[in-house]
Amino acid sequence: MTAAKPPRPLQPAPPPPSSGPPSHATIRGADPAGIGVYVHFPWCLKKCPYCDFLSVASPAPDLPHGRYADAVLAELERRVRELGARRLRSVFFGGGTPSLWAPAEVGRVLSAIFQAFDAGGSSPEVTLECNPTSFDLPRAEAFGAVGVNRFSIGVQGLEAARLQFLGRLHDPAGALRAVQEAVASSVERVSADLIFGVAAEPPETAAAEAATVADLGLTHVSAYALTIEPGTQFGALAKKGKLPLLDEGRVAESFQAVDEALGARGFEHYEISNYARAGAYAEHNLGYWRGTEYLGLGCGAWGTVDFAGQRVRYRNTPVPERYLASTEHWSTVPLLEAGPGELVSVVEHLDRETLLRERILLGLRLAEGLDIDAQAAELGVEAWPKDRQRAAQRLLDRGRIVQHGTRWLIPKDQWLFADGTISTLL
Repeated sequence: MTAAKPPRPLQPAPPPPSSGPPSHATIRGADPAGIGVYVHFPWCLKKCPYCDFLSVASPAPDLPHGRYADAVLAELERRVRELGARRLRSVFFGGGTPSLWAPAEVGRVLSAIFQAFDAGGSSPEVTLECNPTSFDLPRAEAFGAVGVNRFSIGVQGLEAARLQFLGRLHDPAGALRAVQEAVASSVERVSADLIFGVAAEPPETAAAEAATVADLGLTHVSAYALTIEPGTQFGALAKKGKLPLLDEGRVAESFQAVDEALGARGFEHYEISNYARAGAYAEHNLGYWRGTEYLGLGCGAWGTVDFAGQRVRYRNTPVPERYLASTEHWSTVPLLEAGPGELVSVVEHLDRETLLRERILLGLRLAEGLDIDAQAAELGVEAWPKDRQRAAQRLLDRGRIVQHGTRWLIPKDQWLFADGTISTLL
């Protein structure tokens, strides 16, 4: 799958001199925007060659449905004890392939999350990532019955040869059937993932596929250019010069063609890779892009939360066997200590400069942009050191960034250069 994973960590900025303010962000209570909960299900039927997220291939009959839910529930109980009160804004079951997980076990985990956090009388968005090979109408209704109210379907493409190249197990008909049955279910919000920019794929095909999927009645589409990541099968092939790649100019044309096709169908291009109809934004993703807390649960899950007055990022062990054996141990696990072989494999205390850089990195991906001065004031750091001032002026002069009132944003006709623009500001 490709959608809605927690954002990739930045390297922390160097700490300020010891005579200055503390390097860690001081947090005064829970974020008023609420907390998102990300639950990672690490198993897939097959590992896709482009995927660099934690996923482990396993036959469906071997999946430890109940044992895994038990471990996630034990972790949830432990972390909630330390977190204290939070308002729940969203839940996202990602993977891996969460649609392989037994709906009853998903419901058990979801029920515990609802008990642990106050939703403030609202109905939080609850998304489940699905692959066409493990999804149909009865399964959709079963997930809806336990509280899932949004599906994200990994379509990726509608040509058999390209799907095979991407390592997908479904065919075009299977992808369309999955979307149709999701839309026909009682779950009202349905999103689909598409990958464009694959070798030999013309822009017209990318646009036609986006239009075909959108016309099935979706409320949301995520469209990503194929990226080649280190540590993947595609990454290894590309390093050897053995992976066919599409010219960057054609990738740009595909980006524009998809934008036009979805815009003509009433979809708002609200984030570089995401489109929504009638304001049906991915609320969980907005939490990432706006810098709110998210609690990560499960094998290999990342989380970023406020612990003991500091913003802390952590990662759970990426070893499924170790996580499955953790149920009896979570009650005594030191959450702010980490190391190889431990249930918590990474802990980072995020300094305030790093937090501002990450908010710029993610916030400028949104059409709404962000108020850099307000973000800096909240964190207690300088918004515009001289290097950033000079960089911003150069970008303004070139039209790569604009200022509307107190908000800075990248114009949509400059989104193709967003990575370079954001890198310059950082």
